Formats: sequence, structure tokens, C-alpha cells
Amino acid sequence: MSSIVFIGGGNMASCIIGGMIANGFDADNIMVSEPGAESRKRLEDSYGIKTTTDNKAAAKQADLIVLAVKPQIMSGVAADLAQSLDHRPALVSIAAGIPLKALENWLGSTSAIIRAMPNTPAMVLSGATGLFANAQVGTEQKTLVEKIFAAIGYACWVENEAQIDAVIAVSGSGPAYFFRIMEIMQQVGQELGLPQQVAQDLSLKTALGAARMATESGISPTQLREQVTSPGGTTQAALQTFEEQGLEEIFRKAMNSALTKAEVMSTDFGSASK
Repeated sequence: MSSIVFIGGGNMASCIIGGMIANGFDADNIMVSEPGAESRKRLEDSYGIKTTTDNKAAAKQADLIVLAVKPQIMSGVAADLAQSLDHRPALVSIAAGIPLKALENWLGSTSAIIRAMPNTPAMVLSGATGLFANAQVGTEQKTLVEKIFAAIGYACWVENEAQIDAVIAVSGSGPAYFFRIMEIMQQVGQELGLPQQVAQDLSLKTALGAARMATESGISPTQLREQVTSPGGTTQAALQTFEEQGLEEIFRKAMNSALTKAEVMSTDFGSASK
């Protein structure tokens, strides 16, 4: 069984580990290096894993290292680990906006590196993660990484690194789009006379039900929308208003804004690594 080390024990690392344990990974093969004593105790108590404060010592015994630290400190953490990678473990970065060229500069140009872009629903094992590997990553390493992220939801490989920025625009930032829609539906429901809790529950359960139908029915969202849209009915009236007000164009602009920001972050981190 592969030895897996997380550098950083924050929320995303914790939910990934929780998913791994729930899906049969052995706690004895998982270690977290984390400076915060409270976080270490929480991880030990919750999952029965080992923890440490020594990044280098942990890295030296790992087959796979998940870099789960904030983008702002990644360069220092990665550069510090570089001398502990002679055994050639695979490394996974879950930091948004940091390109492979920067990671390779900090960790070593021959390092096997995967960029992973999970999203926050991973915390309830319903995440969506895009993955991209450099040429040094082997088949077995890719299989292990995919298994890890499949433990917290859906995981897929993209064809090139630029598509990771598209993943950020679609699923990385995507939960917030749906949360905003839920907020609006609840607010308008209250304005229409529903009690706050009723409006909230109806909005959330409707979103959950729609997502389950789209995921589990085998029917496309377009077909599902058409099925519930009776000619001349209430749903058609609402959807027509969306079209008249340019909902699709609003989403297109918003998602392209997220993409542009991801590209700028990638360029900035790439330049800083030189």
C-alpha cells in the first residue's frame, strides 16, 4: 500500500482524508505534516492518522505527496521540500493558479507533478475534481491520484494544462454560482409571502432534487428542462423572462471572468517562479 503524505492539514486536506478513509484507504498509510497543534489533534482524533510538524521527514517516506497549502506560501514550502525528493514520489498540488512550470521550478524539473482542482462539495463527498499530470507521472501514480479524488466525488483528467483554468471557471468556482441562485430564490420566495425557513427549505431541496435528476436520470439537462416546461405555463413564463433578461450571456460573462482571473493568477505565479 502506498504511503501518502499531506503537507498542510486544512479543510480541503481534511475532507480528502475523510473520503479516503471512508473508501477503504488504510489510516496507517496516511500522514499529515501540519504546524498547528489543534489541527494535528483534530486529524488524529477524527481519522486515526499520524501527524508531524516536519515536512522534510514526512516527504522522505512518501510515495505520494499532496501539497495542500495556500498558494501564497507554496513557493517556500515546495522549495524546502525539493531536497527530500530523491526517491521520486509523485506530488499533487491542489492550489489554484499555480502552473506546472512554477511547481517544476520549485520542486525540480524531473519531478512527477499533478495539478488537481477540487471544489468545496468535496467536504460532503460530492466534489468535482479536474486533474492534469506532467510527462513524468507514471500510470500507477495517475491511478492512485484518481482513486484519491474519486473518494471525494467525481474526478476526471483534462487534456492540457490550460483546461485546468476552465475547470476552475466551471466547477472550482461553480458551487458559489449555485449558492447565489439559492440565495436569490429564498429571498424572492420570502417577498412572495413564504416564511423564511419554508422559502429556504424549498429552494435548497429543489436544487438538490434537480441535481439528482440531472445526475441519476440519464436524461440531459436540456431534455429535463423541456419535460417540466408546459407550453403557456408558469415555468415557460419564468424561463422566457430569463431569456429576455440575458441569463445565458450573464453566465457566459461571469464564467469567462473566472477563467481570465485564473489565467492571470497562473501568469503571475509563473513569472514569480523565474
